[in-house]
Amino acid sequence: MIINFVIIFSIFLNVILLFILNRKRIKNFLLKSKIDTVDVVDLHEIFHLNKISKNLSGPKKEAIIKSFSISADNQVVGMTSEYEAWIIACLSKISKNILEFGTCSGKTTYLMALNSDENTIITSITLDPNEASYLTKEKKDSKVSFRNIMNESIYDNFLFSNTDCEKKINIIFQNSLEFNELKFKNKMDLIFIDGGHTYSVVKNDSEKAFKMLNSRGIILWHDYVPGKRSSKDIVKYINEISKHKKIKHIKNTSICYFKNN
Repeated sequence: MIINFVIIFSIFLNVILLFILNRKRIKNFLLKSKIDTVDVVDLHEIFHLNKISKNLSGPKKEAIIKSFSISADNQVVGMTSEYEAWIIACLSKISKNILEFGTCSGKTTYLMALNSDENTIITSITLDPNEASYLTKEKKDSKVSFRNIMNESIYDNFLFSNTDCEKKINIIFQNSLEFNELKFKNKMDLIFIDGGHTYSVVKNDSEKAFKMLNSRGIILWHDYVPGKRSSKDIVKYINEISKHKKIKHIKNTSICYFKNN
């Protein structure tokens, strides 16, 4: 009897030890993206490369953008990576009507304005800093994501303020849950969803985005990072809707996209 107990206990300890030693692999397996990951060239032909020589390819001239960087010492909140910013800037070149959920510091908004046509109209929705304290967390919402809404809703002036590009940008200071999308129905070429990362806000912004998208439009979601606490609700929602919407993840980014054909 004692021998059987010792054997069972030893097996139990070995299982625990194996779990501890491999917990990172197990976690990555359980949190593995349910979305197909593709190269950016699958998103749009603007990203297709030109053959320069046998062992070298380069970007089309349409994929050369105007850009800028900001020192980390400035502690600007809500930044996309340089690669993600390039993708968004390129898509803005071929878009006449752009809508953004989540202006934050205005970095992405500024890049879209710098690179888009002079007649392009960019509408960006952001929460008024004075309204942030009145928000309420829904039951499904992540606490970390809800807190981040407060941290990112601190701007009433933006990186593009007082620039030549500002005339192309229409800022709407409003909770996106209250935003009426019907006036933009079927009009948008490009929609960038990077506002509140709680489940209720991501669901709201996405459902409204699908209604506003035109017949050849593209929706981008930022911060799709399985395993990251602040991205938990984004991952959950996108994985849910991917069951009936053809959504893909762009390799080497935290961006997912949906494209109308």
